[in-house]
Amino acid sequence: MDETITGEVIHVVGPDELDDYDLESDLASLAASRYVVVCRKGGRPSWVERVWAFLRRRPIEPVTLVTDTAVEEGQEITATAEETAVAGVYDVTELR
Repeated sequence: MDETITGEVIHVVGPDELDDYDLESDLASLAASRYVVVCRKGGRPSWVERVWAFLRRRPIEPVTLVTDTAVEEGQEITATAEETAVAGVYDVTELR
């Protein structure tokens, strides 16, 4: 089932850099020759949202996306993705 995920890109690992990272084997096989994108789910939080998350002791949730499209760190994206067998990892079907 597809899910729409909006997030701020925190880190991007390109296909040529995958060997430099110690990726879980399932994630490494899913990401072969693709981009691994770590996002802050929900987009870029305001300073009020950051303080509120700190006070509630609930960190802002990160998600990992695997996509064919290159993105830049700091960019806000909206993706249509399917959840994979790896917890917190989504396979992107459409990126906006």
